[in-house]
Amino acid sequence: MQNLLSDLVVVDLTRALSGPHAAMMLGDLGARVIKVETPDGGDDSRGWGPPFVEGESTYFLSANRNKESVTADLKSVEGKEFLSRLVQKADVLLENFRPGVLDRLGFSVERLHALNPRLVILSITGFGHDGPEGGRAGYDQIAQGEGGLMSITGEVEPTKTGVPIADLLAGMYGAYGVLAALHERNVTGLGRVVRTSLLASVVGVHAFHGTKWTVAGELPERVGNHHAQIAPYGMYRTKDDIVQVAVGSESQWRTFAPLVGLDASDERFATNPLRVAHRDELTAAIEAAFSVSPADEWLRGLAEAGIPAGKVRDFQQVYEWEQTISQGLLIDVEHPTLGSIQLPGPPLRFDDNPYAGARETNLPPPRLGEHDESVRAWLDE
Repeated sequence: MQNLLSDLVVVDLTRALSGPHAAMMLGDLGARVIKVETPDGGDDSRGWGPPFVEGESTYFLSANRNKESVTADLKSVEGKEFLSRLVQKADVLLENFRPGVLDRLGFSVERLHALNPRLVILSITGFGHDGPEGGRAGYDQIAQGEGGLMSITGEVEPTKTGVPIADLLAGMYGAYGVLAALHERNVTGLGRVVRTSLLASVVGVHAFHGTKWTVAGELPERVGNHHAQIAPYGMYRTKDDIVQVAVGSESQWRTFAPLVGLDASDERFATNPLRVAHRDELTAAIEAAFSVSPADEWLRGLAEAGIPAGKVRDFQQVYEWEQTISQGLLIDVEHPTLGSIQLPGPPLRFDDNPYAGARETNLPPPRLGEHDESVRAWLDE
């Protein structure tokens, strides 16, 4: 498993979240990721908090495992020389500057490929590198709004998701594009530029909401904690708590309906389109039945009947859940300041490795400039 991407060197010029997340994904798969930071504070997210623990931002810790940190002022002659040497030994370079910034620093695509024709370059922007608004700065919540995601989230008012999903998706799409370009390089011997943006990442996950508009001409609306096109599929109150139920087929509906005292052939609810049209009546009927018994009792009964259902857990409950732990979704690392800590782990497992990701030993998120000496010594080899 150590050989999955361990032959690759990745130069991470990114900061905040989208680019660091992409670089971390490659690091989780075994690549050597060298994060280049400004000497005066480093990645912006090192200062994002609270919370801070022993001066370390938990935000930064979330996106920078399995990396090394070096510092360089890319506006200086020394910094430019350092980056040039690094590029010559790299396989991948990631950047999420605003369009034109890297060019002004003297590292245009042409210059980077002159230094290393095999280099795969990932460029993540806010709204795209070209087009009438290509120069706009990109921030997650702005992209969620501009990309339509907030218009279908929430109940009364447009609502952002609880995590910076545009940033995270852009990182995921970016890493996916990098791997495709590396595969192509095996044939051509040449690198290429991979581009994505926060806007593209949001539009890319519109899924059935997108085709509802582009094909049917219907504008998607907010439906809160219920599925826009399937019913019953959502969150329901029981006697003591809430549960989530997903009835995703007509056969499941025929099983579920009697459990809540409904006739599956009721003319209001006999098909999914009818159930969606009469969602409020259906929800009221389900919650009337659910109100008789506690959530755990309903969850047991639904599981026995083969109806998908579950709890709404807080983060403490998620990370203490045996199923989460069994999937390798918590990793232990030794941090130079914090000592032994646990981090959320990589979401991939491979069949011949009991660990999540592709490494037996995960690196902690680095201190600023922690690897200045070792990386420069490596360049001198």
